[in-house]
Amino acid sequence: MKVIIAEKPDQGKTLASIFQTKKREGYIEILPNELFPKGAYMTWAVGHLFELAPPETYEASWKRWTLDTLPIIPDRFQYEIDRKKAKQFAIIKQLLRKPEVIEIIHAGDAGREGELIIRNIIYMSGVKKPIKRLWISSLTPKAIEQGFRQLLDEKQTRPLYEEAYARTCADWLVGINASRVYTILLKQKGMNDVFSVGRVQTPTLALIVRREKEIEQFRSEPFWEVVATFDVDGKRYEGKWWHENETRTYDRELAEKVSAFCRQKQVEVAEVTCERKTFLPPLLFNLSTLQAAANKRFKYSPQKTLDILQKLYQKGYVSYPRSDSQYVTKGEAETFPHILKQLSQKEEYAPYFPLVHESILHNKRYVNEKKVTDHYAIIPTEQVPNLTKLSQDERNIYDLVVRRLIAAHSEEAIFDYTTIVTVVDGRARFISKGKKQIQAGWRDVLMSQDDDVQLLPNVQSGEKGMVYDVYVKEGKTQPPKRYTEGELITLMKTAGKFLDDEQLEKVLAKTEGLGTEATRASIITTLKQRNYIEIKNNQVYVTDKGKVLIDAIGPHLLASPEMTAKWEQRLSEIGEEKASATAFMEQVKKLAAKIVADAVQVANHWSFEGLDTTSIQQKKKTTIGKHVGVCKLCGGSVIDKGSFYGCVNYAKTKCSFTISKTILGKSISQANVKKLLAEGKTSVIKGFKKGENTFNAAVIWDEKEKRISFSFEK
Repeated sequence: MKVIIAEKPDQGKTLASIFQTKKREGYIEILPNELFPKGAYMTWAVGHLFELAPPETYEASWKRWTLDTLPIIPDRFQYEIDRKKAKQFAIIKQLLRKPEVIEIIHAGDAGREGELIIRNIIYMSGVKKPIKRLWISSLTPKAIEQGFRQLLDEKQTRPLYEEAYARTCADWLVGINASRVYTILLKQKGMNDVFSVGRVQTPTLALIVRREKEIEQFRSEPFWEVVATFDVDGKRYEGKWWHENETRTYDRELAEKVSAFCRQKQVEVAEVTCERKTFLPPLLFNLSTLQAAANKRFKYSPQKTLDILQKLYQKGYVSYPRSDSQYVTKGEAETFPHILKQLSQKEEYAPYFPLVHESILHNKRYVNEKKVTDHYAIIPTEQVPNLTKLSQDERNIYDLVVRRLIAAHSEEAIFDYTTIVTVVDGRARFISKGKKQIQAGWRDVLMSQDDDVQLLPNVQSGEKGMVYDVYVKEGKTQPPKRYTEGELITLMKTAGKFLDDEQLEKVLAKTEGLGTEATRASIITTLKQRNYIEIKNNQVYVTDKGKVLIDAIGPHLLASPEMTAKWEQRLSEIGEEKASATAFMEQVKKLAAKIVADAVQVANHWSFEGLDTTSIQQKKKTTIGKHVGVCKLCGGSVIDKGSFYGCVNYAKTKCSFTISKTILGKSISQANVKKLLAEGKTSVIKGFKKGENTFNAAVIWDEKEKRISFSFEK
C-alpha cells in the first residue's frame, strides 16, 4: 500500500474524490482500484506542522533579549512540532510506519513551500521509504488522475525543498538578529515596543516610507494654463498655449497677457499629425498581476484575492493560484477551445463569441514552454462552474480570470492619436491632443474605459479660423500619490522600480523582486499586523512606528529592495541547482553578524527629529503583561500585549490565540475581553462598522470554528 500526504485537509479530500473511499479519523482510506490495486491511505498536513525552534532551544541564555547574546547563529537548525497540530502528525506517522506501506506519495502543493511542508513531516517521522511526487497544477478529476499516472521521482523536485529550507533558515537568522538588535537599541532611546525586522518586509516598508517622505517634502506650487477654443470653418476644438514644450506657466501675469492677446484673433492650423497605435491583448494572469487587477477593480487586498483564488482552486475551477508565470505550454493551450466552448454557453460571456482566434496554440505571446516555471499562468480549468453557485467574491475573481483568457483570443485594440498645432495671429502656439478608437478589440472583453480625451475634428494644415473663446485656468502641482495595495504588489514584483508597460511586462515574466508570488500578500498583512502601515480608502499609509524603524535602519542593505531581489534570485538558483545552499547560508550568517554590528555602531547617531514618537514611548504606561483570562485554545494565560490580547504560550508552542483591541472600528474594553474569556460572550456592543453599515452584536468565541465571531441582536 501507499500513503499519500496532501498539504491541507480540503486538498486531500479533493485528491481522494476520484476514488471509492472510507472516511477515517485524520485520513481517508482509498479502496483498491486500477491506480492503487492494494488501495492507499490519503492523509494531510494542516499547513506547516513544524516550525524552526526558538533561540532558547539551542542555548538557554538566548532567551534573554540582550546585546551580549547577539548574534544568534545556531550550528544546526532544529524543528519543533506545532502542539496544536501534534495529533495530526501522530496519525501521519502511524500510517507511514505501517508494515504494509511500501511507498510514500508526496502530494503537497506543487511549489517550494509544498515541498518543505511534506518533506519535513516525512523527515521528522523518522520513516525511510521510497518517495514519489504528485505534481499537478489543477484539481480537476482529469488532472488528478493524470497526475497519479505520471508521478515524478522525488529527486526531480528535491532542489525546491533545498531552496525553501534555505529561505526559511535565512529568514529566521535575519529576522531574529535584526528584530532583537533594533528593539533593544530603540528601547534605549525610549521606544517601548517590539520592532519586527525581516528580509522582505523591511525593504517593502522602506519603499512605503520613501513615498511618504516624498509626499511630506512636496511643496505645491500654483500654475496657470491658457485654454482656447478655436472655430475653424465651423469645427470647434480646444487647445492649450504651448511654450518651450510646456503647457503650464508659473507666471500668472504672463498667462493673463497671452489670454488677452489671443481674444478674437485669427488662427491657422500649422500642423496635424496622426499616429495609429495597435495594442496587443494583455498577457495571462500570474498571481501578482491578478492581485493588482482585483485591487484596482474591486479594492480587494492582495491576501483576500489569494484566499478567494485558493477556494476556486480547491473546487477545481482555476489552475494553481501561486504561479509566477504568465505563459502556458502547448498542452494547456490545446484545452482552451474546449474550455471556451463551455464558457460561450454562459450568458455573461456569450456576446464575445464566436472568437476572432479560435486557437492561440501557435501564438508565442501566450504559449511559451521556456517561460513556464514551476507552474503555468492562472487560467480557468475545463471544470466550468455554475456561476450562480459561486459567492460574489468568487464570481468576481473567476470573472477576471475568464475574461483574460477570452481577451487573449480577441483582436488587437487600435487607436488613432492626433496632435494639432494651432497658431494664433502668427505668434502664440497652441497644442491639442486627442484619440479616436478605431477598433475596440480585447478592450470590450476587459471592459476597459476610455480616457477622458477629446475627439478632435478633421482639420487640415493651412486651414484658418478664429479664436472662439479663451480663458486662464489655474491649477496646483500635486504630490506623488500613495500606493494602493495592488500597486504595492506590483512594486514588490519589480524590486521597487516603476516601469512603463513594455518594461513591466518583461520584468513580470521573471522571478526577481521582493518575496515570491506566494509570500507578497502575507508580507503586506504582516506590516499591517505589526502596526507599521495602515490602509485607508485602499491607500497605504505608514505609521510613526514604521518611520522610526526605517529611519533607524537608514541606508543599510537590510532596507534595500535591490539586495533582497538579488537574494531572491540566488534562492531561485538553488532551486534550479545552479547555486549552493551551503554557500548561501554561510553568506547569510555573515550578514546576520554584520546587521548586529552595524546597528550598534550607528545607534548613537539616531535622533528621530521631526518624528512623533509619543505613541511608541507611551507604551510603558499601558497595562502590557496584565493577565485577563484563560486561553480558549491551550488553557494558557491571556495577557495584554499592547494593541491586542494574546496567549503567553506563543513563544513556547506558537499558540495563535489573539483578540484585537479594535474590531471593525470599535474598541473592545478589557472588561468585555474578560467576560468573553470567562463566559464565551461579551455584552452587546453597539456601533460595529462594515463598509457604510453599522450593526450591534456581542463578540463570541465559536468553539466549533475555534475563532472569534458575532452574535447578532434579534
